[in-house]
Amino acid sequence: MSAQGGESARGGLRHLAFFYRDQGEYRARIMDFARAGLAQGEPSLIALPGDEARLLVDELNGTPRHVQSADMSDIGGNPARIIPSLRAFIDEHPGRRLRFVGEPIWPGRSPAEICEATRHEALLNLAFPHARITILCPYDAARLTPSAIAGARQTHLELLGDGQPAATAGNGAHWQVPPECDRPLPPPPASAEVLRYSTDLGPVRRLVESNAGRTRLAEERAADLVLAASEVAANTLSHARSDGLLHVWHDDQEVLCQLHDQGWITDPLAGRVRHGPESRGHGLFLVNQVCDLVELRTGREGTTVRLHMRLPAATAAAC
Repeated sequence: MSAQGGESARGGLRHLAFFYRDQGEYRARIMDFARAGLAQGEPSLIALPGDEARLLVDELNGTPRHVQSADMSDIGGNPARIIPSLRAFIDEHPGRRLRFVGEPIWPGRSPAEICEATRHEALLNLAFPHARITILCPYDAARLTPSAIAGARQTHLELLGDGQPAATAGNGAHWQVPPECDRPLPPPPASAEVLRYSTDLGPVRRLVESNAGRTRLAEERAADLVLAASEVAANTLSHARSDGLLHVWHDDQEVLCQLHDQGWITDPLAGRVRHGPESRGHGLFLVNQVCDLVELRTGREGTTVRLHMRLPAATAAAC
């Protein structure tokens, strides 16, 4: 059974990694995948960095109502936003078998972004185990690091090579994040400003606002960062039953806030699924919507959340 045809015979999730080595192979495989979906009446969403998805959809000869495009550098700049976007696409087509092309890891992404995108790829398998969808994830095997490719081999249910899918080796727990992407974060720099908070969110907001105000960060984005830090700190006060520790710093690329407490977030999908306002996941969902990147490490030693907000020059360079 090829990756282009026959997926409808399977009822649930198919999650394939496709390793390409040149642009011709990349475009041809994605177009074949989308055309096969059209032939079987399966709506598709193609999300690739930049304008590539739109250009490919334009080539599909007037069928945009069945094939949607998205800029992955937009919806997946923070990889934690991809699962909610995919959930919305699935909800738009109840009862239908669907297709999704998503490229969350591309050359030029930072190591932190690659780790969070690898986490996303693992959590797709947990978020949509029974969804009637086939997901194809392209990986640039010629330019990505060996560790990025190794992560893809661990997080996908199938690998696509020579047109034929093959099951990956492993223990079947593909939703588990590869250990190298779940190690403790490197410590903040010695120059970071530090605040311990226990009852009042005001000092948290003021410290983040003050630090952001000394950078090129636009006022609206600074307000978003203050909101995000406040949401994480509020989770500390509501759920952790311990003081929290805030570090804030910036460099020439971004403003960063790190918050740590003694709580333990046991839901791997926290921040990726919209919950009610009283849930801890509700605040993390909002944080993921407004920040450029969110790194989260949690366990028996506590929870650390690191928020990234790119500065204007860095944002322009990333586009």
